[in-house]
Amino acid sequence: MKKRALFHQIIPYLTHKNAIVVTGMRQVGKTTLMRQLYETWDSYKLWFDFDNPLDTLLFENIDYNAVYEQLRSRAGADTGDRLLVCIDEIQNFPEITRQIKFMIDHHGVKFIVTGSSNYYLRNLFPESLSGRKFLFVLPVLSYKEYLCFNNRTDESYMLSGIETALQPRTGADIYRYRDLYDDYLEFGGFPEVAVTGSRETKKLILKNIFSSFFEKDIKVFSALKEVRELRDLILLLAPRNGNILDISRLASEMGINRVKIYSYLEFLEGTFFLRLLPKHTSSIDRSVAGGKKVYFCDTGLLNLAAKVTEGQLFEVAVANQLNQYGQLSFYNKRNTAEIDFILNGASAFEVKQTATATDARKLEKISETLRIKNRYLISKTPVTADLSAVYPWFL
Repeated sequence: MKKRALFHQIIPYLTHKNAIVVTGMRQVGKTTLMRQLYETWDSYKLWFDFDNPLDTLLFENIDYNAVYEQLRSRAGADTGDRLLVCIDEIQNFPEITRQIKFMIDHHGVKFIVTGSSNYYLRNLFPESLSGRKFLFVLPVLSYKEYLCFNNRTDESYMLSGIETALQPRTGADIYRYRDLYDDYLEFGGFPEVAVTGSRETKKLILKNIFSSFFEKDIKVFSALKEVRELRDLILLLAPRNGNILDISRLASEMGINRVKIYSYLEFLEGTFFLRLLPKHTSSIDRSVAGGKKVYFCDTGLLNLAAKVTEGQLFEVAVANQLNQYGQLSFYNKRNTAEIDFILNGASAFEVKQTATATDARKLEKISETLRIKNRYLISKTPVTADLSAVYPWFL
């Protein structure tokens, strides 16, 4: 099984005392990632799946020292040996966080755990694990990972940073990796989808992922009415991808209040179903504070939910690709001056199906106003030799 880029980021933290917490949307590969980390541990180790009620039995004992002794005995470890405990789907037994803290502090146990969403983990890991955890988010595949999973690149290319992605390219380079990008746009980056050849099977897998979201994550909403409202909100948001949200209009269309809309958006963002991008503000222009842009976190799910334009789909994919490099925002000044994405407050990106010199001049002018020196056009169609552009299949 191919390793994700996050695997290599986590490896240096395996020797640290803190628990490693991996979260992300369902079926993005959290369990596989934890299994790969588990296999690198060359000493005493145990694995628990909290989707199985039998695996929680040992931890229901309120005597934490007794629990540790049982863990040590099961692993065949002696007193003082370092023990690794991996727990899948930890949100199914929230009480264990106190035990994790105790065993880290008193017995040096190393924990790696997975949880299905930030929405749950905010409540699951309060002060009990403050200062004793490293939290990592596993997204759907980036395009570089997508290429690697399809045996088109090696891990070294997959792990290359944004500096590599932004460097000038030769004509041969431009055509090297682009042929899979349309599939990536249409079907998204869930690992099982990426390695499946049949288009019809890809669609069925995406439908199952969407159904799983409602069957498992949606259980936080107990009322059937709320489940339907959440479904209706997703269907309303899909064609609005890449647009600034008008909360009052959404509330009016759904016939519910604004507070409920905000709570649903918080849930959808916390379960990694979508991403809300804030507006960029600067010392030059503070008038842009306000609404956020919405982007689905996977183009395959977006295509499943609604018929969107090619431009919208492309912009969503680029948003998800750039997000792996840091914090994204956007700039919009009264709809007269716009920049699609600003990365870490320091680099501006304008996304175009086919970039032109006019696009370059507009981006340069607005970026100079914001005192942003780094600016890039991202074009899906190769541009003329006299116009520099970044191509999305390198991000």
